[in-house]
Amino acid sequence: MLRLYEPVLADLAAETVSLEPRRYGLVEACDGGLLEVSGLAIPVGALARVEHGRNLTLCAEVIGFRNGRTLMMLLGDTVMLRPGAKVRPEGRPGMLPVGPAFLGRAVDGEGLPIDGLGPVHARQEWPSGGIRSGALDRSPVRTPFDTGVRALNALTTFGVGQRIGVMAGSGVGKSVLIDMIARGASADIVVVGLIGERAREVSDFVERHMAGDKRERSVVVAVPADHAPNLRLRGAMLATSIAEHFRQGGSRVLLIMDSLTRVAHAAREIALLLGEPGAARGYPPSALATITKLVERAGNSAQSGGSITGLYTVLADGDSQDDPVVDTARSILDGHVVLSRELAQRGQYPAIDVAASLSRVMNDIVTPEHKALAREFRALSAAYESNRDLVLMGAYRAGADPELDRAISLNSALAGFVSQDSDRCISLPDSVADLDRLLAPQA
Repeated sequence: MLRLYEPVLADLAAETVSLEPRRYGLVEACDGGLLEVSGLAIPVGALARVEHGRNLTLCAEVIGFRNGRTLMMLLGDTVMLRPGAKVRPEGRPGMLPVGPAFLGRAVDGEGLPIDGLGPVHARQEWPSGGIRSGALDRSPVRTPFDTGVRALNALTTFGVGQRIGVMAGSGVGKSVLIDMIARGASADIVVVGLIGERAREVSDFVERHMAGDKRERSVVVAVPADHAPNLRLRGAMLATSIAEHFRQGGSRVLLIMDSLTRVAHAAREIALLLGEPGAARGYPPSALATITKLVERAGNSAQSGGSITGLYTVLADGDSQDDPVVDTARSILDGHVVLSRELAQRGQYPAIDVAASLSRVMNDIVTPEHKALAREFRALSAAYESNRDLVLMGAYRAGADPELDRAISLNSALAGFVSQDSDRCISLPDSVADLDRLLAPQA
């Protein structure tokens, strides 16, 4: 019986007793989820509890200051909030809970459990903005990363510590591809941040991936789309902080963030509430800077020997690859996988546009033979796609272009190579072997 209370007693023993007087402020104004609080000087990033009834509190986060008042944003709804409510600070500003206690758990943006398995007894903390290191502390990417997806392994090979974006419009298959990689990737720890997604997808993902042997090495941080923007942003920072903590211990971590666009949307909402003008298609500069800072926290650590391989989905609004978030992500990431709606409509899944996808570290981590095979595949695929209309109309005469003739004869095999069932996992060596057999000269 006493074992049930051991984690609680350990938490109480680890708490420091503060003899300082308890400070509090008062709610003076509320505009949507933005609160103005007087009489409470606490730093940006600090959390506070707003009393709104008998034994009931709301959680709020400091996001700025104005005219001597502290600006806070609620992490929940404003229902039952009243003027003059007391606001009391809690916790350590700018610190997030991390540690092995999160393994096998699904939590929200505050680190509170959503899986019904009891409280998470995390006794370690990590700065929400990460620990900035020197540029030379990031060791180069030299080891291939096995995703379990044949097209990615063979044609856009990823490396351990690389940051990759999966870019596509809505409903093209980003989440399915993320599922395939999460299932087939080789990593010590898998941290998944489901930020701004549908609640149904969160429950489905937890059911599929938090079971069996994978559970003990997986962490899910989920903040659905109907939650406050600062809670969504806090969830992204919590997932990244947990990954950084495990990297500090020397682990190879796969960090999956779905999606980076929802993080930018949350940062945009906060910036507009603070009065920052919209610049690039309504995105304030700080919103785009937020995703840059978040992505830069992934990578290899020369000090600990650990790594964070970052996989970020990017929603292209209206299928536009010139969207500010897509353009910013492409410029800062080490590679990108583009999913094509046209290929998805043809029934090719995953709908990877091989010509538009790129891994910037592939040439440094694969053999010359593998490089040559991937280059040959891309050339054949590009030759067929650029002349596809002529071929379908019957306007092309066989023998005019030997390379196009070969591309036409191999077209179904090329499409079949890129296609893969979502429940199938193909290792990196098997992917290269399949590519070699596909392009081997016919006797």
